[in-house]
Amino acid sequence: MQDWRDEKKEFSILMLPPMFWLLMFFTLPLAVVWVYSFGYRGSLGETNLGFTFANYVRSFELIHLAIIWKTIWITVLVTVLCFLFGFPMAMAISFAPGKWKLRLLMLVVLPFWTNLLVRTYAWIAILRPRGILNGFLEWIHTTWYRLIGYGAEELPSFVPWEILYNDTAVVIGLIYVHLPFMILPIYATMEKMDKSYLEASLDLGSGQMRTIFRVMMPLCMTGIVSGAMLVFVLTLGNFIVADVLGGTNSLMIGNQIARQFGAARDWPFGAALSFIILYATFILLWMRSVYATRLEQRDAK
Repeated sequence: MQDWRDEKKEFSILMLPPMFWLLMFFTLPLAVVWVYSFGYRGSLGETNLGFTFANYVRSFELIHLAIIWKTIWITVLVTVLCFLFGFPMAMAISFAPGKWKLRLLMLVVLPFWTNLLVRTYAWIAILRPRGILNGFLEWIHTTWYRLIGYGAEELPSFVPWEILYNDTAVVIGLIYVHLPFMILPIYATMEKMDKSYLEASLDLGSGQMRTIFRVMMPLCMTGIVSGAMLVFVLTLGNFIVADVLGGTNSLMIGNQIARQFGAARDWPFGAALSFIILYATFILLWMRSVYATRLEQRDAK
């Protein structure tokens, strides 16, 4: 393969369309929002340009800090749970027979073929008081009491599980939406992993659980970190799930930003909140880059 430095003219021509696209439809809109973050809202809701840090200072008021803190702990919880569910799933796919591997991957990717909003609204039918989940729990409740001898008139009444329109529903919805982003990077790392290390660990007397925690996880750490970052960043900015499945007390920073650009018509403050999230994302990416560099240096040694 030829080095691009030897064909700079051809390389420049090929790079022009993607560079134009990134400049016009990513960098420029982002720059506009960044400029807005230093402006101020007019009396009629218009955006006036200026240079003030008032919007950033306002972002750290107690009411907004409470929303940011709640968003962070929900995001961390979702990331941890996605790892706890995603790592065994990725391992099952990686060690599955060849004919099943593609089918299992298709099941992981299949939700992406449906609109996110439709999938989120589908959870209402599952989690509502008279929905699918509570219907199943009621069937178990009735069956159990009948098995131990209760008559139809003696059956204790079933109390539906109030799981919709609260933080629990939001966490469930966020895990469902972002779990594939944890599974796929871990699976990709496992596929490239030299599985002879696992066999050597088992041959030397380590149990299966110890081999998983002491050998497999360190070898898959690149995929785990990448998946965790994807889930964390995507959850941090998600507002659809909290808007549909959450109640009045389930407000996240993404919902607050959407309201500022919508009903509140305070674009400068919404832009400042957006860039606080973006700054946090840049820090995470920088930390990921530092971690990857250290791993490469360690492997080189």
